[in-house]
Amino acid sequence: MKNWEKYIIRDTTTIRQALTVINELGDNNSVLFVTDAEGVLKGTITDGDIRRGLIANAQLEQDIITIANKRFHKIENGGIDPAYINKCKEAGVKSLPSIDNAGKILSVINLTDLRTVLPLHAIIMAGGRGERLLPLTKNTPKPMLKVGDKPIIEHNIDQLKTYGIQHFHISINYLGEVISDYFNDGSHKGLKIEYIKEDRPMGTLGCVSMIEKFHKDDLLIMNSDLLTNIDFSDFYDEFISKDADMAVATIPYHVDLPYAIMELDGVKVTAFKEKPRYTYFANAGIYLVKASMMKLIPKDSFYNATDLMDLLIKKDKKLINYPILGYWLDIGKPEDFARAQKDISHLHL
Repeated sequence: MKNWEKYIIRDTTTIRQALTVINELGDNNSVLFVTDAEGVLKGTITDGDIRRGLIANAQLEQDIITIANKRFHKIENGGIDPAYINKCKEAGVKSLPSIDNAGKILSVINLTDLRTVLPLHAIIMAGGRGERLLPLTKNTPKPMLKVGDKPIIEHNIDQLKTYGIQHFHISINYLGEVISDYFNDGSHKGLKIEYIKEDRPMGTLGCVSMIEKFHKDDLLIMNSDLLTNIDFSDFYDEFISKDADMAVATIPYHVDLPYAIMELDGVKVTAFKEKPRYTYFANAGIYLVKASMMKLIPKDSFYNATDLMDLLIKKDKKLINYPILGYWLDIGKPEDFARAQKDISHLHL
């Protein structure tokens, strides 16, 4: 939730003054956060709390703390539990403060637009040149090409935000300043965005070795030029339930053969299949991986996600497949870009 500071009032604020603040905010669902002189959260107030207080004979000039809700929902020390978030949503909680050890507010999560909260640090690859989309990419990096009313990469960032992901790294190279100038530090979106500046192409994972600190134990890594409605919550649940070291989102790719195919044992025909369909799974460019696996990536080197997958297989680590059953489009060619413009109005991202 951005600009959450304007929802903070002192515990010495009168009930009348609190009503004025709520009125000026112009939000029927406003929740005010009541703090003491040191900034410690002491309670919350809604217009309903005030109404109940007045019915119970509270006076407009009383301190607001006297009728504040002191049994408020909160997140302590950044310990976000998806089950707790869902419980809060079911209880009708709309704004959830995150507090530190001293009880001071670190941030406020708006649950109205939130599907859940996934404990993930997102890394978005946005350093490619997009040469197949020239001349569109002559002065604009491919991730910043608009699909509908906003850039491709912004669709992905905004979608991840609805899953409660707040920490982002974006790898940039070609015209990278266009991306960093647009998103800056992410604070206008209530996010924390940092940049990995590549001075040369480093593959789909090489730049990750340049990140000094991961904010979560698990990472979501994805290409920036994708348009998809993948259910990231289900993807994460599969990753956790299978205790995987890495999960790869894939696109089922069907091959229909127009002939009857014989199965042979030497020259002997043992069976045949009439016009069979074979299904393969193509890499969708979206990965979940334990942050501890990142130590396997060589420093300052060209390195692809497929290189890591090969290495994990050789080391007998657990690599799993997650088929995307919904929409997915890699915007790499002009016809893909044209299709994205048509499809975006039908997607609920």
